[in-house]
Amino acid sequence: GGNHMFGDLTRVGANFHAMEAWSNLKKVNGDIGQIQSRLSSGKRINSAEDDTSGYALSKHLESRTRGLSQALDNVGTAKNVLNIAEGGYQSQMSILQTIKEKMTQAADGSFSDAQRGAIGDQVEALLKEFDDISSDTKFNDNDLFTGSATTFQVGEGSLDRLDVVFSTSTRNAVGEDNRNVDFDYNGSTAATVVSNDPSITDLGTGESITTTITFKGGDANSANGGLTLVAGTHYSIDTNGVVTFDKNIDLEAGEYTINHEYNNNATTPVSVELSSTVELKADLSSLTQAQAQSGIEKLDLAIKSLAKSIQSVGDYNARLSSKEESLSLAISNTEATRSRIEDADFAKEQMSMMKLQILQQTSVSSFSQANSAPQVVMSLFR
Repeated sequence: GGNHMFGDLTRVGANFHAMEAWSNLKKVNGDIGQIQSRLSSGKRINSAEDDTSGYALSKHLESRTRGLSQALDNVGTAKNVLNIAEGGYQSQMSILQTIKEKMTQAADGSFSDAQRGAIGDQVEALLKEFDDISSDTKFNDNDLFTGSATTFQVGEGSLDRLDVVFSTSTRNAVGEDNRNVDFDYNGSTAATVVSNDPSITDLGTGESITTTITFKGGDANSANGGLTLVAGTHYSIDTNGVVTFDKNIDLEAGEYTINHEYNNNATTPVSVELSSTVELKADLSSLTQAQAQSGIEKLDLAIKSLAKSIQSVGDYNARLSSKEESLSLAISNTEATRSRIEDADFAKEQMSMMKLQILQQTSVSSFSQANSAPQVVMSLFR
């Protein structure tokens, strides 16, 4: 053994011990460099080379965390939208409660016609405000009370969605059951018939005639202005030629003419008698006690219907709150898993660093010793 060692020492062509010490020192320095980069970045995996499968897994977890975080933001936005919708519904609810109060007042026999008319005008103004709230309730310029679904992305998976429907809410369709708070009534004399064609008897099979009704509209304060009547849209004519108008139509004062072609498709002659039943939208300036009484019932139904819409917003909000909790939990769990794989354990890295620094010192000293060993050979020449 000794002979071998002496042989190595005296062959100065290759300083074997110095080379070994040098390669150890290089390895220690490399390990120290890796730990320094971990300590400076806080990550155990700084490039895919450090841990290939760990790198892939940590990137997948990072994308999940980022998706979940964005979904959490989306849930926050969805809650803002719900709060705006609920605010709109609540304002409308207080209008309905006020109208209910007014109608209960007008239904009492102690009021004069003029007083009832004044209440009617107030109610008309409130109903206009009711419709304004419906069209003004928006989020990012989108109307909310459309009755169609708005879809929120409330998770990081493509199917993690929540469809929210805000019921329509106008005076003619309030809330979930689309109840009507308009005070239409039959038998209004708001339009008077000016002329009818005479009755036509025995219209033969396959023959047709055109009948004409001219009438005057009576609601001079109508919002719809000069309305053009289109056959079949705003009125119907039965087989006896009786014309019935859609009671929700506003007509401005003025004369209107309807031409209607009547065809006899029967196999026998029929007699056609043209008369007119005009049913127009009530003018609330002439609110009657009976109208006010039926209005109370109408409002109770509308209030119940709108309350359902408000309740459904509350239900959606509750679902979003639990989504918020589960998303926050998923984010912290996913982040913890990613951290275990990707992040550096500072205590462990610091311990390794101390060990490596000692090794570095011993490697340097053994390297310098190995380098001075050939000096021994020089003594042979003295």
